[in-house]
Amino acid sequence: MDELELLKKDWVKSDDKFEKKSASQIYPMLLKKSSSIVKTLFYISIAELVFILFCNFIPFFVSEDYKNQFNETYNNGTFHYIILGLSYVVIVIFIYLLYKSYKTISVVDSTKQLMKNILKTRKIIKYYVVYNLFMIVVMAPYYTYLSLKTKRTEFDVSALSTIELSKFIGVVTLLTLITVGIVYAFYSLIYGILLKRLNRNYKELKKIEI
Repeated sequence: MDELELLKKDWVKSDDKFEKKSASQIYPMLLKKSSSIVKTLFYISIAELVFILFCNFIPFFVSEDYKNQFNETYNNGTFHYIILGLSYVVIVIFIYLLYKSYKTISVVDSTKQLMKNILKTRKIIKYYVVYNLFMIVVMAPYYTYLSLKTKRTEFDVSALSTIELSKFIGVVTLLTLITVGIVYAFYSLIYGILLKRLNRNYKELKKIEI
């Protein structure tokens, strides 16, 4: 059991002087822990950006066949690059906001301000996750359609019967939901654990403020 947990246990004592002393000791620890959590989130977001860059650009340098197939599928990739560029812009903004949040939390000197910054960080993470899930729901069917429409597959939606089209839409919807589920599980595991710790810090700060 760490020092913070011991202080929190002793904090429930009725002695007012001890309660004030414990609160003054707990705050710096919560500040340090919160700052460390946001810093970790910041590093994770950078790792995510590097991973996406790696996945999107490395294949172009190692496989000419991949490059030709990509150009054939996405019509030289203009729209794809616009979406990809938008994703990078969002990630960079997300990284900047997390970094700003980390710097702010690191220097705050009041319980109210720290609580405010924790709430702000939680909102940043929430909006980022929602944006990514939304993009998957919107873009996955489109990319699936383009992938099947190439000359190599000779796929033609207009040639499908009503039943076949319904099955196709059903399969695409299912694959999209599975992808969303996997991405959501990833974010819940990586960001969720850290956000729960941040939320615990917020609750402890609320007790101090009260």
